[in-house]
Amino acid sequence: MATDQIEARRILVTGVGANPGFALTRSLTRMGCHHVVAADANPLAPGFLLPCITPQRIPLATDPGYCARLAELCRMHKVDAIVPAIENDLPPLLRMAARLKEAEVRLWLPEPASVHACIDKAAFHQVLTEHGVPTPRSWWGDTLGQVPDDTELVVKPRCGHGAQHVHFVDNRRHALMLDELVPDALVQQRVHGVEFTADCLVDRSGRASAILRRRDLVKAGLAAVSTTFHDPAVLDLVRSTLRAVRAEGLCCVQGFIQDNGAITITELNVRIAGGFPLTEAAGADLVGQMVRGLFGLPVDHSRLTYRPGMYLTNYVETLSVGDAADLERTAAEEDAV
Repeated sequence: MATDQIEARRILVTGVGANPGFALTRSLTRMGCHHVVAADANPLAPGFLLPCITPQRIPLATDPGYCARLAELCRMHKVDAIVPAIENDLPPLLRMAARLKEAEVRLWLPEPASVHACIDKAAFHQVLTEHGVPTPRSWWGDTLGQVPDDTELVVKPRCGHGAQHVHFVDNRRHALMLDELVPDALVQQRVHGVEFTADCLVDRSGRASAILRRRDLVKAGLAAVSTTFHDPAVLDLVRSTLRAVRAEGLCCVQGFIQDNGAITITELNVRIAGGFPLTEAAGADLVGQMVRGLFGLPVDHSRLTYRPGMYLTNYVETLSVGDAADLERTAAEEDAV
């Protein structure tokens, strides 16, 4: 994707073992001017196999040494900015935001209250409800006793991601049984219809661009087949959602268009979506404009228009096979440098 020529940067991307981080790393390297330090806790992360990157292992976001390790990598590799591509990394990055600013390492995230309102599904439900944005009925904590027995339900963790620990049930009894198994469970009314994702970029003045994609076939939480589309009503509701949580920077909104035409918002992720390559193929310079905003340059929203009716299909393929001990030895040598 062509973008206005800007200074070459060294950008650290976290979570390169999952689709969003992998695809973001690939998009940044294909721009031809930026170098990516690809970071993940898994030594077998697929993103480590991409060409022209510097692979680096980091601890899990819950590890006490996470912040120190990232600060070390920023110094070692003269990193100009960090772009998280997985939700788990958001809380520790917020905690070290002042430290990164001192080191002149860029981090483009909304204010902490906005981030927490998005990574906690109960808080997200409350914010959207307060602002009149349609979202599924939800119950958690002390309100679980109010779950009805006349509707299909979804049980998920309040702070989960990547469709982990998500269960679909058709009665209250099963939902309450799963409450014992799902960590910090939230029970939500199940919504049916056309599922969509909006790839969004909100500049520092609050102006937002959004590219709409239907999730035509979803497997394990990922869009295996998707198609771009235009719908003014969906776009208006997506923008209302972004305003409600005071979003800024790169994010994605998900929801459903129900058979009766009602639109329901289900979540907002403070990161790039795994299916964003379709957005770029449809003509929107999403990553290029994100980099401009990240480094304080104006976002050109005219470069974020797109063509409807473009499709993308994803398929899992084998990237590499080999002896895992070789990778462990390589990683140990890198850590020792």
